[in-house]
Amino acid sequence: MSSGMTAAAWAEQQVAAVRDDPSGRLALMQRCYYGPFGKAPRHLPYRRAAMSAMRWELRRGVLQPPFSDRPGSPWWRAVNERVLRDGCEAVALSGELAGSASSRTVAYWLSFAQYPTARAWWRAHNGSVVAGYLEHRALAETETAAERFFMNVVLCRVLYTHALVAAPRIALGWLRPLAPLLGDPRVGMAGIFLQLSRVLPDEYPLREEVRYYLRQELGFGRLLDFGVIVPRLRQLYKWSANELADPGLLDFIAGGSLTYALSADDSFWEPPPSRILDLVHRLLPA
Repeated sequence: MSSGMTAAAWAEQQVAAVRDDPSGRLALMQRCYYGPFGKAPRHLPYRRAAMSAMRWELRRGVLQPPFSDRPGSPWWRAVNERVLRDGCEAVALSGELAGSASSRTVAYWLSFAQYPTARAWWRAHNGSVVAGYLEHRALAETETAAERFFMNVVLCRVLYTHALVAAPRIALGWLRPLAPLLGDPRVGMAGIFLQLSRVLPDEYPLREEVRYYLRQELGFGRLLDFGVIVPRLRQLYKWSANELADPGLLDFIAGGSLTYALSADDSFWEPPPSRILDLVHRLLPA
């Protein structure tokens, strides 16, 4: 690191260097978990969830540069960049480059760097993600309806997994003793909640209608979304807005529907008739 620049400027420089290099983005994220001096054993285990999510983005091609034969998504690239930039700035501040945190989300990453816990990691990660969603809503509006639908699915799942760790009663009711382990980003279970590869093809853009992809979602994913998360949407988003100190998050929900870049009139969030879903609702009442 150059001692002649601020932490924010250094972070911008690092991100700019990999902006059109998807594998470079992945490597930069991995380097962040080694800290400013290349050795951060308490932080390394937390890269598991972050790297898994980013590898999924790479497989889909959403991070490809605009001049690629198959250009990526301006929205996914921008949100990913926000996470990278915030993390890089926190690393630079930890390495004692000049300046103070340029945003609340950088401060969250700095808190995680200073005292790494599962709750601190989720607050930092989701703070950056939500900030990216808010900042780039206009880009989201240019995506297909299916892509916008799954932007909402991704968001509600990362918020829910955060709640498993930090608000287990909201997330899992009477099964709350299990929740912190299920949501810990250091273990493989957290990845199950974030996994969409069994629903979405590894391609971009999505060319089919939303309901085509919903028909592909069987088993655990459907039970999670419609059996556990959807009945808790209002509680989950209200809690998350408070936890992240970002009331703008509440604009992404209306009634029982998720509305980021979608209309509240869309009926995608109506649970399909299912005896198993009815059983889950009875076993885990919201």
